[in-house]
Amino acid sequence: MVRKRAMNPEKASLVKIRGHQDARDFAEELGIGKEFKSEPQAKKDIIDSNGYSYSVKSGEKKWQIFLYGRKRFETDFTFRGMDGLGNLFLNCIDIFPEDRQKYLMDKNKYKRKLSSVMVQIKNKLENKDLLEAFLDKSLFNSGEVNFFVIKHDNVFHVFLNKEVVNILSKNIAVENSLARNQYQIDAQKVVFKVEGKTIGEIEMRNDSDIHYRELKFWLDKKLTFNLLTSKISNKKQLKPRLILYGLAIKKLEKHLKKIS
Repeated sequence: MVRKRAMNPEKASLVKIRGHQDARDFAEELGIGKEFKSEPQAKKDIIDSNGYSYSVKSGEKKWQIFLYGRKRFETDFTFRGMDGLGNLFLNCIDIFPEDRQKYLMDKNKYKRKLSSVMVQIKNKLENKDLLEAFLDKSLFNSGEVNFFVIKHDNVFHVFLNKEVVNILSKNIAVENSLARNQYQIDAQKVVFKVEGKTIGEIEMRNDSDIHYRELKFWLDKKLTFNLLTSKISNKKQLKPRLILYGLAIKKLEKHLKKIS
């Protein structure tokens, strides 16, 4: 059985540093320079002079959209208000004992319990309205972040938040994971698929003492970028390294020309 290896702390630190550098580079493209504001906890990597906020995504393969423990779902009223979705996330976490050694002694016992909750989450997210709300909360902190920026081939591609949520929710099919061999258990994850390919997952992180009893949501960079650009035909290149798409053109074109 091939198991995924968790990212070591050194690599995680390098990814974080590279993310900060990409945000600074994007600020330069906006004409803000090094003196820009940000609110990382609210997913606002860049805030421009007009108050518009941007979530900047780079990375090579996958984006970690969130990695939350119990406290986050307890205190975040938006998650709790999504037709019980937040409570199901809490249930996923509470299945596992606080002492990780107990979990390691009988992993399958806890994984079997997890399956039933992951099926319930899948069933809820099959509702497109709830899926939209989940994506909007996860990606844009419920609309507080205005724009989604993907750095691809050293160019920054800018999309409006609502258009991103609309395209993703319309094209995503929600499933549960299936065991691939006799040692695995079905429904350990909620899987988001587009045309049969996995574009993202909701899964538990129990792989180390550092990341234990945490819920993770990730998206695939290439598939997300390809989906957005294939569904939005209208684009405008303002600079060699700055392209606006769809509804972001009307919203940003004149504004960016003023500040750049």
